Order: sequence, then structure tokens, then C-alpha cells
Amino acid sequence: MSPLRLATRRSALALWQAQHVADLLRQAHPELEVELVPLSTRGDELLDRPLASVGGKGLFLKELQQAMLDGRADVAVHSLKDVPAVPEPGFTLAAILPRADAADALVSPAWGHLDRLPEGARVGTSSLRRQAQLRALRPDLELVDLRGNINTRLARLDAGDYQAILLACAGLQRLDLGARIDQRLAPPQWLPGVGQGAIAVEGRDGDSHWQPWLACLHDADTATCVSAERTLNRTLAGDCTVPIGAFAQLDGNGGLDLYGLVGDAASGRVLRAQVHGPAEDPQALGRQAAQDLRAQGAEELLAGLGNR
Repeated sequence: MSPLRLATRRSALALWQAQHVADLLRQAHPELEVELVPLSTRGDELLDRPLASVGGKGLFLKELQQAMLDGRADVAVHSLKDVPAVPEPGFTLAAILPRADAADALVSPAWGHLDRLPEGARVGTSSLRRQAQLRALRPDLELVDLRGNINTRLARLDAGDYQAILLACAGLQRLDLGARIDQRLAPPQWLPGVGQGAIAVEGRDGDSHWQPWLACLHDADTATCVSAERTLNRTLAGDCTVPIGAFAQLDGNGGLDLYGLVGDAASGRVLRAQVHGPAEDPQALGRQAAQDLRAQGAEELLAGLGNR
């Protein structure tokens, strides 16, 4: 039997995620040979401009998808938050792994907490979603774009370029850097990116050969939650570059709670929605939350961002 080839980005976090997938597959299928296919993507190379101005997080997927089309890889491993809400034609999500910590992390060794940052402190993040929520809570802060891998961002913080930076808790924890988390910015008060903390395995439409082997990776509860979040995003015509946050969680009694927001990084205006319903229909909840946000003016707010 030929090996299962996993396309992945070359960053330390992406390689950790792909290796994690490979280890789980080897444990479940000792007879299966698994290989990593590390690739460089445009999203990794274009570090001198905000991600929203160069095409969004979909840039992290293109080369991996092309490798599948070319026959150099069988499937690709992604951070789910990098996968657009509207799938690229010809590809499908074959498995979604159990979600890790979905919260954002404030990293600020000198100050330790958002409330303790001095007036005018420089905070690094390239995420418009994070900037909008920061602006709402602390309009005095200087928000500065920050790109690069996790270690690069931490190095710039430690060099004094910023008083604080924002990262995903899951990424820090996966790289054994959880000790760098000074404050968890957690839902529902602070909303993460859609699908944040979850790893996805993407395959080609119609290629069912590897699906039975990947079934061991799939977590139905995580898939339910992120389906609600991604439906909210898709209904608002959102992509990875707009300030939309969402978080869904099961209530343990067959229900699902979904929290959503749309924000403006310039003004700090934040619209919020919270809905509850049966977990068996997460997409309906996503549409309901999106309608709630629309009624508050979400589409006008998003349209205004596109004209800036």
C-alpha cells in the first residue's frame, strides 16, 4: 500500500499539527505509512503587509491544495481558522480533530493583564477581529500590525517593539510555550476566530480512498460546534480577513450555544449575538445568529470596512 502523504506548511506550529495527525493515524493504523510533505505558502512569504491586503488566510492553503491536485500529496493539514467558510471548489474537509483551547492569549511579561497596560501601550496583532475587541475595551492603545510565526512575534515582543501581543492559546500550548500566556481572553466575553483551536484535514472531492483511514481523527462534537460558527461566517459573506468572531459550545443537554460578533477595528464598534438551539441543526443556529447581527447593522458595518 502506498503511504498517506500529508501536505503541511513549514512553520513550527504547522509541522507540529501535521505530526500530531500523523502520530494519531499511526496509532490507529500501525500498518499505515504516513509521510509529511512540507511546503512554503504565499501567506508565509508575504510578511511585509497586513494579511487582509494580500488575499487573506486562504493564501496559506493554495500551495497545499495544488500539491494534492498535482499528486504530490493526498490530503492537507490546516488550522481550521485558516480555511475559508466557503470551500474551494474541488476540495472537502475530510476530518476535524477535537478542539484545543479556543481562547486568545495576551502575552505581556511586564504588565500581565489587559487592564494593567499603560495608556498608549503598543499592542501587536494583525487580526482585525482582535483589534476590534481591543479597541472596544481599550481605545487608548496603539494597535500595530504583527505578522510572522509565533517565535518571531515573541522575539519582537521580548526585544521591546511592543508592550503586549495577542496570539492563540492553542498555538502557544502546542509548541510548549503555554507559560508565555499572561492572560486568557476567553469566550463568551472575548470571541475567538471561527474554528480557532481546531485542526482540519482537507481532501479532494471524489477521492474516497483515504476516508476510512481518516475517520479515526474526526470529532463529531467539535464538527458540530465549528459548523455553527462557519455557517454564521458564511451567511455574513465573511472570510478570514474581516473582523468576525464566533464560538459555539454544547450545553450537555442536546443544545448548542452560539456567540457571534462583528467589529470595526478603527472605531471599536462591536455588534454581538447569542443564540441557543438544538445541537442537531448547528447550521440553523449559525444562520439565526447571522440574521441577528444583520438586524443590528452587520452588513453595513462590513461594507463600510471594504470601502476603507
